[in-house]
Amino acid sequence: MIYIAIFILVFTLIQLLVALTNLLTKTHLPSTGKNSDLLVSVLIPARNEEKNIGNILEDIISQNYNNIEVIIFNDNSDDLTAEIVTKYTISDSRFKLINSEKLPEGWSGKNHACHTMAACAKGQYLLFLDADVRIGNDLIGDAVQYAEKRKTGLISIFPEQIIESFGEEITVPNMNYILLSLLPLPLVRLSSFPSLAAANGQFMFFNAEIYRNLKPHEIMKASKVEDIEISRYLKKNKISVACLLGDSRIRCRMYSGFSDSVNGFSKNVVAFFGNSFLLAVLFWLITSFGFLAVMMAMSGLVLIAYLVLYLTTRVLISIASHQNVLKNLLYMLPLQLSMGLFIRKAFINRYFGKFEWKGRSLN
Repeated sequence: MIYIAIFILVFTLIQLLVALTNLLTKTHLPSTGKNSDLLVSVLIPARNEEKNIGNILEDIISQNYNNIEVIIFNDNSDDLTAEIVTKYTISDSRFKLINSEKLPEGWSGKNHACHTMAACAKGQYLLFLDADVRIGNDLIGDAVQYAEKRKTGLISIFPEQIIESFGEEITVPNMNYILLSLLPLPLVRLSSFPSLAAANGQFMFFNAEIYRNLKPHEIMKASKVEDIEISRYLKKNKISVACLLGDSRIRCRMYSGFSDSVNGFSKNVVAFFGNSFLLAVLFWLITSFGFLAVMMAMSGLVLIAYLVLYLTTRVLISIASHQNVLKNLLYMLPLQLSMGLFIRKAFINRYFGKFEWKGRSLN
């Protein structure tokens, strides 16, 4: 038991150091206020997004960066998505609507949409945005400046999360807790190891020449977690990748309520652990019950030190993520329970059930 307790203490200390690194280093997109004459193609896959699509299109219009084209792929929506987008194409020549005819066999809907839009795009940079994201005025211009300065093939940002219900408060913070306690984000760009890679499909900013050469969405055409796999694929091909945290310039309400969050996170939670259920379960067990091993094998002072490390890590991650620190501490128990539900549901979906997303089977 003593060796298990020592391992848990060391692991928790590493989590703290990773979280501190992500808080203190430059893990947000720098704000420059500069513009460029490079064309950016903004590409938005949309399936039944009538509640969101108008918001993101208005955000794009409000951007200080004007040298853009905007392509929206209507993926067989049965709501008013296409009608809303059509109004923008009439009033602004930079906007274009593509209507899907049929999803080809072997493709996921989103990957097919992204690949199709990229084939039509003319920009030197390709920005893939989800329809439920909200962006601030300088975001596109800042992304161009960062890509030009750092010579990145891909910039991906985890948006600041909009949390509006109790069900989201006890689920959504888990994503950043896993990411920011395991992966020092600066190493995504600085290290050549593909295992040190992460990305978020809500914001993927590609160098267009690199994208067209490597065709990442075509290579990952059947993937349910194409964003992380694309990041690793680019790094395997010696392409620089940057993974950053969002701030007020990019925000998103990912899910609306508890069941929606559990269903959504179960799609990709295991990908954070290299698609290993064993590692995912071990992480959950250590972060949920590690204190028991320390309490049984070591002194009270060591237990107090462990708890300080554990709680400090959560505080640092909450600050870096622009989340409510007090709520994340108060809801630690339900957050850990929901993380276990993500992993359990992911296991059931993969081996026993059918996973559906926006009305389509992803199995």
